Amino acid sequence: MEYSYSCRFRFFLACTVLVLCLSTRGARCQLTDDFYDYTCPDVYYIVQQHVFAAMRAETRMGASLLRLHFHDCFVNGCDGSILLDGTDGEKFALPNKNSVRGYEVIDAIKEDLEMMCPEVVSCADIVALAAGYGVLFSGGPYYDVLLGRRDGLVANQSRADNGLPAPFEPINSIINKFRDVGLDTTDVVVLSGAHTIGRARCALFSNRLATTTSSADPTLDATMAVNLQKLCAGGDGNQTTVLDITSADVFDNRYYQNLLKQKGLLSSDQGLFSSTDGIANTKALVQTYSANGDKFFWDFGRSMVKMGNISPLTGEAGQIRKNCRIVN
Repeated sequence: MEYSYSCRFRFFLACTVLVLCLSTRGARCQLTDDFYDYTCPDVYYIVQQHVFAAMRAETRMGASLLRLHFHDCFVNGCDGSILLDGTDGEKFALPNKNSVRGYEVIDAIKEDLEMMCPEVVSCADIVALAAGYGVLFSGGPYYDVLLGRRDGLVANQSRADNGLPAPFEPINSIINKFRDVGLDTTDVVVLSGAHTIGRARCALFSNRLATTTSSADPTLDATMAVNLQKLCAGGDGNQTTVLDITSADVFDNRYYQNLLKQKGLLSSDQGLFSSTDGIANTKALVQTYSANGDKFFWDFGRSMVKMGNISPLTGEAGQIRKNCRIVN
């Protein structure tokens, strides 16, 4: 009997979840793909509609919602704490300030869900679902977003400042930060592939450009370096350019193909292929994904499920916020 790709992928993810319950740090084995089937069955439709509308207005929003989920999960676990307002909030940490976007989309989804299913769907789950649809509507893989998270009560700005991987860091340092939250080297390379969509500010890659006292990063394509130099010259660091110069708005494996040609925008991207001091062989994985888009999609879904299981609050822990920006 033959199974379709979709059926086999869903079976694979089901097995993955079982393994993650045993191995992922902090996972409590209570997240499921049918958590709201009886309490708020229209949650998928509501989130889909809002993400689709937001991406129709601005294609980049798919990448922004994906990044929002990533930055939420790496600090305090996937608990929606990045959404909390306040001067000591995570959204005002250096890696997030003037950088992480999509808060208004989450607010709009929450407002509709509160009218339909009051105090049922958590903000953390909304972020996870929105990220999944951001990937899908960008041409990326479908993967089962496991649900059942509850919302955190506090933000952790210092952890956001120090725990989030930075684009300037050596690859071995980034690998260590992933390990701190239960992810491995393969997850580093796979989840970095999210940079196949989205944009980055000059402030995040200007360290690779020529200055009056130093030449451009030798692992950056010379023509690309000149073009980036022109873009960023005289600015305040907030000018942006695409992360993937070959297919900026399409979720595919060209990000990895760019790395083979020294056309990765961030040093943390190019370092996956060009670094010589990593503690694991990321270069081989880059080569694999550059040649096999199906494997990239498959592994990306697996790694997203794994990341979504970082220290979720479940059961009676936390709360279901009525407003994602403030605790009840």
